[in-house]
Amino acid sequence: MKKIFLYILAGSLCFSACKKDDDEVATYVEPENIATQNTYDDQAIQKFLNDNYLDAQGNIKSFSSTDAADDNEVKLINLNPQTLPSGVIYIVRNNAQPTPGTTIAPTDIVRLMMRARTSLAGNTDGETKFLTTEQFVNYSPLDGTGSPVVDPMFYYVTDAKMALYKNTDRNFYEIEGFKEALQKFKAFNKADDENYNLQGVIIVPSRAAFARDSHYNYSGYSFRNRTFIFNFQVYKTTPRT
Repeated sequence: MKKIFLYILAGSLCFSACKKDDDEVATYVEPENIATQNTYDDQAIQKFLNDNYLDAQGNIKSFSSTDAADDNEVKLINLNPQTLPSGVIYIVRNNAQPTPGTTIAPTDIVRLMMRARTSLAGNTDGETKFLTTEQFVNYSPLDGTGSPVVDPMFYYVTDAKMALYKNTDRNFYEIEGFKEALQKFKAFNKADDENYNLQGVIIVPSRAAFARDSHYNYSGYSFRNRTFIFNFQVYKTTPRT
């Protein structure tokens, strides 16, 4: 367990803001046209793929503008990112997949070790990029507990929970783009206290998440227009009964 927390600390320092060392925080202004936001998302994602790489444990790290130590690292954009019709992008990390692994079903109970962020894409000074990035609070265990997230409603929400929260619209809870992309991976069969080796990245543009719709209050702040970035390993899945 001590090793896990050392890895968490190192990874958190790497992916704390997902931005270059000399970037300045800019103010986000929502565009009137949602199509403009969609364009901002796509362009910011491409910049993110160019500005970041994966370290030896699969953690996303930003290239440094002052340290040459990472000059030979491979950009995310060169790691064969796949784009789904929804605009979701996923990266399957080489030599970090289970053999043979377990197929992930749409209704499975999943256990996810991950670092998760939400970002707002916009244009400032003629450049489109992620202007602000926040932790996906309560669902980023590599920033805190060190234990996998178990059965998150943003992957699958049960009828019982929808009844409990008095909203039967599945889209109010689930991040459709994440669910779609996660099923492109296979699950490991790891104990919760085993060390992680992250197997991939999923980037969900706002239109494949909650866009401008109402949603369940997962983290205490609005996900309106937010792109989600998941850096993860599926520790285990269990069929739901």
